[in-house]
Amino acid sequence: MRICVLGSGSSGNATFLATERTRLLIDAGLSGREIRRRLELVGEPAEKLDALLVSHEHTDHITSVRKLASDHALPVYISEPTRDALPWKAELRYEHFSAGSGFTIGDVEVTPFTVPHDAADTVGFTFQMEGVKVGLVTDLGYVTELVKHHLRGCQVLVLESNHDPELLKISPYPWHVKQRVLGRHGHLSNLAASEFLRTDYDGGAEVLILAHLSQMNNLPELAEMSAQEALGARNGSAAPKLMVARQTEPTPVIRL
Repeated sequence: MRICVLGSGSSGNATFLATERTRLLIDAGLSGREIRRRLELVGEPAEKLDALLVSHEHTDHITSVRKLASDHALPVYISEPTRDALPWKAELRYEHFSAGSGFTIGDVEVTPFTVPHDAADTVGFTFQMEGVKVGLVTDLGYVTELVKHHLRGCQVLVLESNHDPELLKISPYPWHVKQRVLGRHGHLSNLAASEFLRTDYDGGAEVLILAHLSQMNNLPELAEMSAQEALGARNGSAAPKLMVARQTEPTPVIRL
């Protein structure tokens, strides 16, 4: 199994996941050219992709969905409410899923699950393949019991750590945007991510990737320090390898 966060943050999100048989792109919030460039950087040409999955319709997750799906004849796995909320109505090959109902792409078992965010039908995903479980959850205002349930047993966990509350308070964002980010359908703060890691995370991940960091309201070192402190406060479980996904470059490729 191989996974690489090609880019993650307020300006665009995309993640690559593959087995020997199946290659998936989860979200396409960067330009098509940039996604292709980053795939080439990690030795995974876009021409070999098998499918594109969409978590929700916000721009930083769908920028190049049309372009990539059209250019590479990719099926787009998406929920019907999210498809209906897209800002365009391109005739693509849509494969519809429903949150809570698993499906298979090649040799990858995919389970979408509902997360609290201000879009039509936002989902997180787990992927199971070759004895490995990967959890990918960003764009959520808080960690629900359902999210906790789905993230148990993951060997790789990609988790939002969007903002530092103090930096958000002094940022130039309008007040209504700050309220949105802080709300229960907004984004997970460093503190909220750390609370999950301290109290509800099952301790089984080999790799933890902090993702969707705000460029204006967070710093990688703050997110990493907060997560490290939470992991260090746990008793009896080995700390995972910790990475921070960046907006400007892909993470190293994780191989399990």
